[in-house]
Amino acid sequence: MPVVVPSSLLPAASAAPAFRGRIGRSADSGHYAVPHRYRLHLAPADPDCLSIAVTHGLLGLDATLPLRLLPELPDAPDGSYTALRPLYEASAHLYTGPAAAPVLADAWTGRIVSTHVPDILRDLALRFRGDGPELLPEEHRQEIDDLAALCADGVHRAAQRAGALGLDPEAGARREAGEALGTLFGALASLDARLTGRPYLLGPAPTLADVHVWGALIQLDTVHRWHLDAAALHRVAGHRALWAYAQRLAGHPAFARHLDVDAVLRRHRAHCKGREAAGAAIRIVDWDAAGAAGR
Repeated sequence: MPVVVPSSLLPAASAAPAFRGRIGRSADSGHYAVPHRYRLHLAPADPDCLSIAVTHGLLGLDATLPLRLLPELPDAPDGSYTALRPLYEASAHLYTGPAAAPVLADAWTGRIVSTHVPDILRDLALRFRGDGPELLPEEHRQEIDDLAALCADGVHRAAQRAGALGLDPEAGARREAGEALGTLFGALASLDARLTGRPYLLGPAPTLADVHVWGALIQLDTVHRWHLDAAALHRVAGHRALWAYAQRLAGHPAFARHLDVDAVLRRHRAHCKGREAAGAAIRIVDWDAAGAAGR
């Protein structure tokens, strides 16, 4: 049964990504997949960057599409990475916005192709795949998009909203927090049911669906747990098939390679101004041990 996300939990309209070029099929498209032409600039402590890094690892692209890894915290007061500023300024005249990761850059021109995470993930899977695994099979593309939306709205934003409202004593806020928790529990139950007796979400091998879901679970157990109370976290932890799957993936080399839980927490604490809830001490998965087993 599909999980219905209340309208109050849907994201407000946000600014479009600064750059949104695509990798085409051939030289006629301008940008096309050529070994060593492009660079990925990622800060893996950021969940979007981590998803891209995992996809890059699953496809085995080290030799053809180099990674430049950035620290968890930007080094400029406006939230920019100084190392990325030249790329942004070369790509847009008089650019004044933040120079943020992720960035897919064209080394031939010294300019940015894209900063839009869904497009970067699709282009990695479709244009840079080579002999790598099929991460975006045609017959499952809509299902993968639906699971990505479930992770974004039913897990990430629902947990975020529940944590933000849960400590507010006002009755209306508490009701909204309960609604958000209901959405979160529904999403987790749906995912747990899918994974019972299955190694991956869509078949015998990982796809982008697994990248999306695993990233959402990392965020839930390392970041959102600090703002949920103990009762909520015990219910979250009760989805045994889902968390066993998450721990198993953390032992896979492509998932484990760039997972640094301490860096994720440092990034979170640098931006978070909320209060810690009673559930903060509860940890569902020992990510450090699982990740070490996969490295």
